[in-house]
Amino acid sequence: MAASSKVPAAENTLQVLSFLAAQRGPVPAATIAASLDLPRSTVYHLLAVLVDHGFVLHLPEARRYGLGVRSYELSSAFSRQEPLSRLGRPILAGLVDRIGESGHLAVLHGRDVVYIVEERAPRRPRLVTDVGVRLPSHLTASGRALLATLPAGQVRALYPDAAAFVDRVGGEPHTYGALKRILERVRADGYATEDGEVTPGFASVAVSVRDHAGWPAAGIAITFPRENIPHDEWAGLAAQITEAAAELSRRIRGLPV
Repeated sequence: MAASSKVPAAENTLQVLSFLAAQRGPVPAATIAASLDLPRSTVYHLLAVLVDHGFVLHLPEARRYGLGVRSYELSSAFSRQEPLSRLGRPILAGLVDRIGESGHLAVLHGRDVVYIVEERAPRRPRLVTDVGVRLPSHLTASGRALLATLPAGQVRALYPDAAAFVDRVGGEPHTYGALKRILERVRADGYATEDGEVTPGFASVAVSVRDHAGWPAAGIAITFPRENIPHDEWAGLAAQITEAAAELSRRIRGLPV
C-alpha cells in the first residue's frame, strides 16, 4: 500500500493547495471539488481548516478561494534558500556587467521584500539592499513587480487598510487605491520602477521572475543614481532585465538555457 494512501487527509490537502497554486486567481469550492474529484463536503472541510491557518484566503462576496499569505510565506522561504541564490547570482552578475549599474534579487515575504543576492557595480555606492535586508514591497521596484504578478484579491489581503502602508521618505502609495494604480501601470509596461521612494536620488527598474505556474518567484532589479540613466532609457533597461528574468525563470523550471 502506498504511503500516501494511509494519510488521505494530508494528500487531499496538498492536492487542494497545489490546485490553487496553479490557478490565475481565486476559484469556487465546487471547481476545486470537481477538478480533484473530491466530495464537496471534504473540500469545504479542508478549506475551512486552511483558511483558519492562513494558507487559503476566502473571498465571501465572490464565493471563491485562493492562496493565503501563509502559502506565500512558504514559497518565499524556499526562494530565500540557497538554490535560488545559486541560480540567480551568475545571471545577475552578467546583467550588472553589461549595464554597469548595481543589481539585486529579491523575494516576497508578507508585505516586504527580502534581498537574497546583491551585485554592486564597480565604483558605485553601497545601497540599502544588502543581502538579508527587508523593505516594504509597495515602495520598491522589485516589490511592485512581484505584487503586480499576484491576483488582485491576494494583493488586497496583504494591504487591508492604511496601516499596512509603511512610509520611508514621504512618497506614494499611502492607500490601496494608489497602490492599485501603480500596479496597473506595472502590468501595462511589463516592468516596475521606483524613483526616490527608497533612497532619495536613486531609482530602480525591476521585472518579476515567474515559476512554472506563473507565480512570482523573485524580482530582478537594477538600481542607479538618478542622473546616470535618463527616464526615456528606462524601457530599454527593462528589456535587458526582462531577458535576465526569463533566463532565471527557465533555470528555476529546469529548462535548457
